[in-house]
Amino acid sequence: MHVPHPILQPHVDSARYAKVVKVSKRIRWDIDRDVIRQREFDFTKKFLPDGLSKVDRLDFLAANDQRLLSQIQGRTYANMFGLVERFIAAKVLEVSREHWLGDQNALEALVRFGDEEIKHQELFRRIERMCAEGMPAGYTFVPEPNAVASAVLAKSTWAVLALTCQIELFVLAHYRESIETDANVSELWKDVFLYHAKEESQHAIVDELEWVRENAKLAPEARDAAVDDLIALVAAVDGILQVQAAADTHYFVEICGRPMQATEVETVKATVLAAYRWQYIVSGVQIPRFGELLNGMITPEQGERIGAALALIMA
Repeated sequence: MHVPHPILQPHVDSARYAKVVKVSKRIRWDIDRDVIRQREFDFTKKFLPDGLSKVDRLDFLAANDQRLLSQIQGRTYANMFGLVERFIAAKVLEVSREHWLGDQNALEALVRFGDEEIKHQELFRRIERMCAEGMPAGYTFVPEPNAVASAVLAKSTWAVLALTCQIELFVLAHYRESIETDANVSELWKDVFLYHAKEESQHAIVDELEWVRENAKLAPEARDAAVDDLIALVAAVDGILQVQAAADTHYFVEICGRPMQATEVETVKATVLAAYRWQYIVSGVQIPRFGELLNGMITPEQGERIGAALALIMA
């Protein structure tokens, strides 16, 4: 009987994957039992802190209008995570294939990662329904998750893992530096992103491990093309942010309860877009660990290309 040779797998840091699995089991949470706990959002409080929403820049808005705008941004914040986790879950399950007949710690870490991302999508669908119950009709989340996921997944694995790593890292930074410490944020909102960050902290480790593994497989020409893919993905994200900022501004103007001058509307729109660019792009690329990883993989010329593409957004 002929026994085929086992498929050779690239070296993996089995111990790091095993630690991720151990922590994942320890911190595992349930949406109803641990997070929502039969509570509703407190609409007398903000959803996003000023450090993320930038509403404190709009000094012509009364405190209640700033709070409302933070809640609209928070609703979009939750929906954006539901959006990105659609393609993240799919990519994680795809790359797990390389571990099917290899390191089983790595395989379990990725399978658990995918399972947790699917749970997070359900959490954010619940959050959207709860927001809809407590806010006036008329809100629209413009991007369609499956269409966006299909477009993202058409890019190289290196680029998708780079974008994913950046997202997971800024999730942690946003919670630790802004959401956790703001007493004006709804307690339930804080808990949503506390529990989200607990599992994302392990996802960020797996992102790094898989991105580094993918990078090691690429020839210089393939990596150069992957850099272009990453630039294209960032531009696509920015396009989504521009459309959603316009939609959220329109919704805010319709429900805020007072007439607004055209110049005020444009200022709100520009501020919301600046906030969204900070939330989903700028805050991530400025995280030192992300910069260390990226710069360790690319050439100076490739770094200049990325920097040029980011210049307008960063401004």
